[in-house]
Amino acid sequence: LRPPLQSPTRSSTPSSMALRTVARTATTTARRAVGARSVATLPDLPYGYGELEPVISGEIMELHHSKHHNTYVTNLNVATEKLAEATEKGDVTTIVQMQAAIKFNGGGHLNHSIFWQNLAPPSKGGGGEPDGELAALINAKFGSFDAMKTQLSGSTVAVQGSGWGWLGYDKATNSVAIATCPNQDPLEATTGLVPLFGIDVWEHAYYLDYKNVRPDYVNAIWELANWEDVAARLAAAK
Repeated sequence: LRPPLQSPTRSSTPSSMALRTVARTATTTARRAVGARSVATLPDLPYGYGELEPVISGEIMELHHSKHHNTYVTNLNVATEKLAEATEKGDVTTIVQMQAAIKFNGGGHLNHSIFWQNLAPPSKGGGGEPDGELAALINAKFGSFDAMKTQLSGSTVAVQGSGWGWLGYDKATNSVAIATCPNQDPLEATTGLVPLFGIDVWEHAYYLDYKNVRPDYVNAIWELANWEDVAARLAAAK
């Protein structure tokens, strides 16, 4: 008689046990990383909603910050949650689908977080002209502050639809440059320039005050430029 067939057993050699331990550890680590990811939050403003008047009304500032920016934050967190779940499951289709939502809402969060800090009431240092290294780089690239201001204003007014105008820093050449980005595309991720000073030309940023006259809004916002913040961004980028 043939001996009864036995079910195959899993090898319990030291090497196979070690491999299973590594696999379990990797899975646990990945799951912990997903659970420990950071959550985006709406930043506080360094001034009151009404402190930028008359250039930007308190009504616009409240809507812009508490509604529009907050929506980008909320949607970014939803998208990153879905991305984390899809990554854990190996769901490549959903992973790809989430890229656009993260770019748009993540860009909106990054751009506005910079924008609020780029502005200051005149009573708190807003307006005027930059000095120090920032002024030197602007003069070296554009000839003068006024020339840079004219060029950035013109490029920003000319943005088709919604978007941003930027003064950025090019690390490779140690120089400043002007660029525009459509929609909420983040400057550094799409151009390589470090964002220093941005002008938001989505209509929700100015329409209640300036209607469809975008040039008036862009020309006025220089009265609120926080050059101390812009200079700090330049120093941090080096």
